[in-house]
Amino acid sequence: MIVLVVALLLLGIVLGAVAQIPLPLSLVLGALIGTWLLVFAVRERMGAQRRSR
Repeated sequence: MIVLVVALLLLGIVLGAVAQIPLPLSLVLGALIGTWLLVFAVRERMGAQRRSR
């Protein structure tokens, strides 16, 4: 859960900095954070399925 909080905090920092950094860099950082969140969600779902068996 703490990883998710940190990810959302980093997303907020990056979104707050979007006005200060170039658009391509903003898009790359957003894609990286989105990928990290997607991997996190998949790992959590797989772990929940293993525990429910």
